[in-house]
Amino acid sequence: MPIVTAPHAATTALPADTAGQPQYYAPQYLDGFPDTVTGDSTLGNINGLEVMEVPPAGKAEPFVRSPLHDTPSMALLLAGLLAVALSYHTGYKYIENFLHYMFSTRRRENLFEDHTVNETGILAALIANTCIVEGFLVYLAVQLLRPSLATVLQQSVFPHIAAYCAMALGFYVIQWLVYKMMGYTFSDKVGSKLWIDGFKSSQALLGLLLLPVLVLVMLYPSSGKLLLSVAATLYLVARLIFIYKGIRIFYGNLTSILYFILYLCAVEIVPLFIMMGVTLWISGTL
Repeated sequence: MPIVTAPHAATTALPADTAGQPQYYAPQYLDGFPDTVTGDSTLGNINGLEVMEVPPAGKAEPFVRSPLHDTPSMALLLAGLLAVALSYHTGYKYIENFLHYMFSTRRRENLFEDHTVNETGILAALIANTCIVEGFLVYLAVQLLRPSLATVLQQSVFPHIAAYCAMALGFYVIQWLVYKMMGYTFSDKVGSKLWIDGFKSSQALLGLLLLPVLVLVMLYPSSGKLLLSVAATLYLVARLIFIYKGIRIFYGNLTSILYFILYLCAVEIVPLFIMMGVTLWISGTL
């Protein structure tokens, strides 16, 4: 008779017969293993053992939507950067002459200076990038400084950012028109052109400087207020550079200084408070 065994199972040994036939082992657990093991004080009842250990976890927090996780918003930001990159190869000299346009008040250009490159494309791309970056920063500033509006902003991220970018573009166009009118009123054509060049170059450079600050605010929102202070400082420095160039162009006597002080109040300070009101109105409307 062949040997019949049951691997990995307890068996009962039967005594060998007198003819010397091989010993037969009958399986003990035909219906499976029991729930308990006799004499094992460590294992005990297997039904009482944990299937898996649940790791400890903190309190669940709701997901906070931000421009960094919003596809249309990031597409808008990347579109501005792509426009600057595509127009750089034809207008790189404008970026190289940033300091010249921001500070120079020379009324006659050097004959050997090259200003024949078409700067319209790179300037438009830089200004668009500045307006987009400013729109993002306004959104983050409202969310951090006005927590009561955070829920409304997070429910519709892209509409608010698009509205803030449009507001920044509109503010730029209005400023450009006002400066152009004031330049022709209080100066000549050459002086007005120098002043407008300073305004456009300072705004174009401002967008490039604010871009890394925006990236840091989105990546490290816990330091948002500090980084927004850095952004406000950069904006203030750009305005002061432009104002300084205006003083050099329009300064003639004490009367011109009085006019310039009135200009600062009417064109540089009051519009900022108006834009703050428009920003809060947009935040509560959308």
